[in-house]
Amino acid sequence: MLVELRVVDQRVSAVHEVLDGATVVGVAARYGVSRQTVHRWLRKYADGGVVGLVDGSPVPASCPHQMPAVIEARIVEMRHDHPGWGPRTIGHQLAREGFDPVPAKTSIYRALVRHQLISPVARRRKRADYRRWERARSMELWQMDITGGVRLADGTRPSIVTGIDDHSRFCVCALVVARATAKPTCAALRLAMSRHGIPEAMLTDNGKVFTNRFGRGNGEVLFDRICRENGIRHLLTAPRSPTTVERFHKTLKSEGIAGQTFADLAAAQAAIDAWVEHYNHERPHQGIGMVAPIRRFELAAVSQREAVEAPPRPEPELEHVAPLMATRRVSTHGIVSFAAVDYHVARWLAGQTVRISVEGELVSFHHRGVLVATRARTHDPARERAALARQVSGRKPRKREASRPDHPVAPSSDAVTRKVDRTGSISFAAATYRVGSAYARQQVQVAIVDDQVHIAFEGELIRTHPIRHDPTRQHGALANPAGRPNRTNAA
Repeated sequence: MLVELRVVDQRVSAVHEVLDGATVVGVAARYGVSRQTVHRWLRKYADGGVVGLVDGSPVPASCPHQMPAVIEARIVEMRHDHPGWGPRTIGHQLAREGFDPVPAKTSIYRALVRHQLISPVARRRKRADYRRWERARSMELWQMDITGGVRLADGTRPSIVTGIDDHSRFCVCALVVARATAKPTCAALRLAMSRHGIPEAMLTDNGKVFTNRFGRGNGEVLFDRICRENGIRHLLTAPRSPTTVERFHKTLKSEGIAGQTFADLAAAQAAIDAWVEHYNHERPHQGIGMVAPIRRFELAAVSQREAVEAPPRPEPELEHVAPLMATRRVSTHGIVSFAAVDYHVARWLAGQTVRISVEGELVSFHHRGVLVATRARTHDPARERAALARQVSGRKPRKREASRPDHPVAPSSDAVTRKVDRTGSISFAAATYRVGSAYARQQVQVAIVDDQVHIAFEGELIRTHPIRHDPTRQHGALANPAGRPNRTNAA
């Protein structure tokens, strides 16, 4: 008959055999253990009897590196007060409050998990997989976008027009609007510029309030016009490409308006303004070395003040000063030739005219009064004066362009607007006039000058045709400046 013995009973039998005179080697072989194990059983039996042969708990009696209860309680308290704070921010705040030593980020994370304040979820991507681009100084680039998340007592869901400075993460705009249409969005932009100044560039997505990139026609929206009038270069993101302002939205919703319902727009704006003040001036930001955004943003004002107060540099007197700017036409590849050297400006300016200025070792390119590119000088300075004096586009004009004026044509009082159809033609006074396939679906201006029909695009004369329409219909065509309303090609 087989009898199942417990582990403790087997150890007691092995110890009794050794005490009765059996050898340790023989006992270890019969029980299938090592000699060292039998000797350990003997020591435990001598110290505590049969109780000493029972397996104890593997938990150590003490843990010197365990987090103190006071610090763990403070971590839990911070998380309850600020649900959006993570282990890194909590650790930084513990150091500011004077706790020493400060637990590591992983220790704080495990404490939050123990108290079920966060869910242990594996990261989808490693932090090293992300590549962050950042402008070198404040006011060089702003990012603007529109988000939701605000709830009012009447059940409506207004939007927030947000804007941050790319370098400092400083929030320049957080305006609550009932509907994020063009006018409220542009009002938020004007308010931000009146408070903080005009940035050099603006980055937005492809929303209809920001651009007409994917809309019909080629006209500029109100946001584009404000940027152009203030010399701001408007940059657009690629579709489905979130930017830094998207991460700001997550922080705003989790820390500023999470779980709140406001009475009206004014109450929501007051709450967001209070949070933005805390975010800009007090809250440490992980992306900029755990300092408040104002610490970086205020450097722009300091640098501008120093630039204004710096004494002007005396310029040497020259016997002959060459023209300050030259005119060139951008090639199809975005290249401009100046002083026998090719400079890359921008492919999107292909076919456009830019003006070039040289200041020291920098060559600047302007389009319609806006700086579009700056390049280091690589041409021979000896050729610079002749290149600046040459005010032509750099290519021989085609035969049909020989009669065009070099300056923009002012629109006549009798000019009307027509939209070019997909074949590159327009209809005027029941006659068809050719414009060109390059201007398909664009708006052009049509005027009668003597016995010719002049067609202009953005103030520049592009085509002239002899009059082919019936003169008796000309008055009716000029009286309808936008074409027939029921025609699909009417502007």
